[in-house]
Amino acid sequence: MTPPTMSKRERLLALAAGQPADRPAVALWRHFPGDDARPDDLAAAHIAWQRTFDWDLLKVTPSSSYCIQDWGVRAVWQGGDEGTWTYQNTAIQQPTDWERLAVLDPAAGALDQARQAVKSVCQAVGPDTPVLMTLFSPLAQAKNLAGPNLLPHLRQHPDAVQAGLEIITRSVLRFVDALAGTGIAGIFYAVQLAEPSRLSRAEYAQFGQPLDMRILTAAGGFWFNMLHAHGLNVYFDLLAGYPVQALNWHDREGGPSLADGGARFAGALSGGLDRRTVHLAAPDDVRRETADAVQQTAGQRLILSTGCVSMTNSPLSNLWAARRSVDG
Repeated sequence: MTPPTMSKRERLLALAAGQPADRPAVALWRHFPGDDARPDDLAAAHIAWQRTFDWDLLKVTPSSSYCIQDWGVRAVWQGGDEGTWTYQNTAIQQPTDWERLAVLDPAAGALDQARQAVKSVCQAVGPDTPVLMTLFSPLAQAKNLAGPNLLPHLRQHPDAVQAGLEIITRSVLRFVDALAGTGIAGIFYAVQLAEPSRLSRAEYAQFGQPLDMRILTAAGGFWFNMLHAHGLNVYFDLLAGYPVQALNWHDREGGPSLADGGARFAGALSGGLDRRTVHLAAPDDVRRETADAVQQTAGQRLILSTGCVSMTNSPLSNLWAARRSVDG
């Protein structure tokens, strides 16, 4: 193993700037179902995850419902490998429901619990470990608030949906402000629906992009923000113009490849591993994908990761293969 010559922060900043780094960065993240129902347990799970593997960054992953629970949405974990929760109801049923949403208080309810958890994580791992807090875009939250009602409402009652998205955005902006005192390095901003199977490019440019830009601009005071482009055929060029230091996408599952993406986005490239490989294959397969990712990027600007969350029960041998594969 080659001893590191850079701190985690120095390494990430170099990778984001396209400057030489001592090695690629590496980070995997996952859900912690059950533990994510309680802030102290959520924090403890992430702290143990980081202390075990010493990732170059620690993404804090609350349940996917944390940001909308205070609007009355209920969700449960039903045992899936991914660790995501299943929604039991929707808060939006009629078009008029969008305008009835209230701006959430980040110092109360589920948002405050998430803020407390990430603050505890930052205090425990210390300033040498960059911590990113997961935030979902307004459209991603709207999808879970309305379920199958979202797209019909958006196309038939666009003004009502726009009013609801504005309320969601204001709630996110308040939460970003509240995160400023937690010690995080930045946010992991998860964008959904930016793909032709869900919204046209024009629809995303109207209903998604302006709100994304407002939130990312507000988060510009953090030193390392990562965009997650969720989906297998995303509007990559549109999202590649967002003001973030790193971009994570499903490069192995849907594309574009790391090499292609690296020609279209100037910051750090987060990917290279197929989460199905990490979950179902063998350590040698993980190492082969790592070698290919390094070759595609010439070892520059690479944060070795999966394109979305790792499974909750992936083999430890595969997790360690990913972690150790960048050490030389």
